[in-house]
Amino acid sequence: MEKTQGISRARFLTGAAAVGMAAAVSPAGAARATTGRGLRRRGVVYTVGAGETPGTAFSTARMREDVRVIRDDLHADTLDVTGDGVERLTATAAEAAERGLHVWLQPTLGDVPERDILEHLAECGRFAERLRRQGASVDLSVGCEFWLFVPGIVPGENVLERIENLRKGTVDRELMQRRLDRFTARAARTARSVFRGRLSYAAAQDDRVDWKLFDIVGVDYYSYHPRRADYVRELRTYLRWGKPVAITEFGTCTFVGAPEAGGMGWDIVDYEKDPPEIKGAPVRSERVQAAYLTDLLDVFESMGLYGAMAFEFLTADAPHRPDDPRHDLDMASYGITKAIKDHPDDPASEWHWEPKEAFHALARAYGRCRGR
Repeated sequence: MEKTQGISRARFLTGAAAVGMAAAVSPAGAARATTGRGLRRRGVVYTVGAGETPGTAFSTARMREDVRVIRDDLHADTLDVTGDGVERLTATAAEAAERGLHVWLQPTLGDVPERDILEHLAECGRFAERLRRQGASVDLSVGCEFWLFVPGIVPGENVLERIENLRKGTVDRELMQRRLDRFTARAARTARSVFRGRLSYAAAQDDRVDWKLFDIVGVDYYSYHPRRADYVRELRTYLRWGKPVAITEFGTCTFVGAPEAGGMGWDIVDYEKDPPEIKGAPVRSERVQAAYLTDLLDVFESMGLYGAMAFEFLTADAPHRPDDPRHDLDMASYGITKAIKDHPDDPASEWHWEPKEAFHALARAYGRCRGR
């Protein structure tokens, strides 16, 4: 699920730093050599949620133009279509396939009964299979970080409560792991029953996952290391299963120090205030965001990973306020574009997006690879 209690997924990229989950790697196999052949897929995450306000609700016309820009201007060859709502997901996947993009379809319905989540996955999987049979290039992900979004794995009525329980350390982690394993296996069986292409799952960095269930190892990656070699050493651990590795999310927010904050960059906003307000005095920097993305992309290329999808194209509900730093929520956004409202104080205001430095930096990098 992309929206919970008015909080978007971009504000809950908690990762290992927030919950301290145990790593699921072993020294054996961790030193497997990198391939050095370059990425096979280079893309961006595109969220198709319902929007937090009427002004940011999903728009088919806006989506179609965004997909065109992603192909023609960003020079991506892959679109990671994520979020909830079968009609939104399938319309966006079809548009991407029609424009010749590789489709990474990842339904992420959450905070509803397991049966509903699996039915939502099955409907999307059937559509993905139809696209595949029609000749489109499609991979299917069964979901994202189930422990966070699927009720019953971690105690809590919603994402906010689960995060709090994990932070308090009151969760029985062995029981949590058994529940996670059970649901992950159910999701894999559901997807296999309707989809004949390659299957994956977007795991948090230190999740323990039975990767025998999947064809592609998927990782939401938000590490920060001062040395390139440390990224390579960490990423090699995901090669131990002998399967292609896809970086299903990578990115950072738009302020000095954001890369060091990793998946907690969103935490510079006080959402208890109305309107939400930036805490402290962070310094906005599009250059920091752009440099982190391209540095990581170079690492992924050097290792010859299967694919990498930058998170994310746009966070529409975190608008940029250049004249009001205290309310410039785009600083806490992982988007490579910035949303700008025509009337900043009107929730229903029309808006447009503009590219950040990260967009241009990725476009140059993707364009060079496409040229080769």
